[in-house]
Amino acid sequence: MKIINLLMFFTCCMCHVIAQDTLRLTIEQAEKLFFENNLLLLAEQKNIALADAAMVQAKLWNNPTISVGDLNFWEPHGAEKLDISQALFAEKIAFTVELEQIIRTAGKRRKRIDLEKSSKEIAIQEFEVLLLSLKTELKTVLHEIIYLQAFSEMIQKQITAVCDLVAVYKKQSAVGNVAKGEVIRLQASSVELETEANEVRTELIRRYKELKVLLNISPITVIAIELSNTALKNPEAISPAALLEMAKNARPELVLSDLNVVYSEKNLIFEKSQRVPDLGVRFNYDRYGGVWKNFIGVGISFDIPVFNRNQGQIKMAKFNLEKVIYDREHQRNRINQEIMANYASYEMNYRFYEKIVDNDFSADMEHLFDVYSRNLMNKNINMLEYIDFMNAYKSSKQAILIAKRNLDTSFAELEFSVNTIIN
Repeated sequence: MKIINLLMFFTCCMCHVIAQDTLRLTIEQAEKLFFENNLLLLAEQKNIALADAAMVQAKLWNNPTISVGDLNFWEPHGAEKLDISQALFAEKIAFTVELEQIIRTAGKRRKRIDLEKSSKEIAIQEFEVLLLSLKTELKTVLHEIIYLQAFSEMIQKQITAVCDLVAVYKKQSAVGNVAKGEVIRLQASSVELETEANEVRTELIRRYKELKVLLNISPITVIAIELSNTALKNPEAISPAALLEMAKNARPELVLSDLNVVYSEKNLIFEKSQRVPDLGVRFNYDRYGGVWKNFIGVGISFDIPVFNRNQGQIKMAKFNLEKVIYDREHQRNRINQEIMANYASYEMNYRFYEKIVDNDFSADMEHLFDVYSRNLMNKNINMLEYIDFMNAYKSSKQAILIAKRNLDTSFAELEFSVNTIIN
């Protein structure tokens, strides 16, 4: 008895812990957690910081170069002719010092800064592209979980009703009031429902895992998504032309393709500037190295652009510019096609859901669910009629749930295709 009491106490404690760890979220709350916690978004934001650092680096000037050479640590031959034989040891040392500064010509520094500014803008839009992709994935997972939760509850309701009937029929069969075959038929129906419920729970586990990864929450936390009753917009009130216009400045892939063209144009300008050689300015000091005791000189150096005029890099920049222009046109065409396909899909799902959803029908089905169970117990209907009704009940309820899931998902995809909330 003590062991049983201890087990019961332990079970109660575990249930209390599980209840505490259950996280109930609406779609809006899940989205808020996603923005705050998603690790891929946090990592992608670092690319923007990297672009900032690259821009800082581009603004820096080249460091000057200093070199010291021609040192000797002994008295040079013929020192008496230079009148240094009586000088201190340090004064007898000959050496040269040269200071050189590279000066970038043809506005290369400014052009490099412009390139890095474009790179930062591209990094921002790449973040937006990732954000849009992950938001689409999040909404799809959430609507799938809502559907599976509702479907699981509906099957569990059927399982409970059938199990109650099985218990009653077993007692009746034991006293000879019910045929053994009817009990077996009910048990077979129960097994079918349990199998389907298990498949649904397996899919729910997979979807919960995907959601936890997106929200970056503990794997031991139990999640439940609460249904939010938001009215969806009639497709007749949505203008397809307005959707295409919305996407022009809101869809990050389009903005990114424009930025890639701008970057490639600036890169071509920069590569052309590389044809002009940089200038090296030198200042040098020479002690005892020539006819003068202390010689100070100034010089310049630069490459002679005879063989290498950066022809290959310029050609590559031109081809890359042509490539990104084609890519931009492809992106525009792809996104416009995607918007119109999503609009057509939403319109179809809206009409279908509007057609099959009837509140009176749903209420009647729920009422008949209890009526049929009572009538079977009272033998007002036979087993075949009851099983047929249960199958019809499950099929109709599942059809409505799937239609609602498809409607919500298609509307979310339509909003994401224009990256704008459609009011």
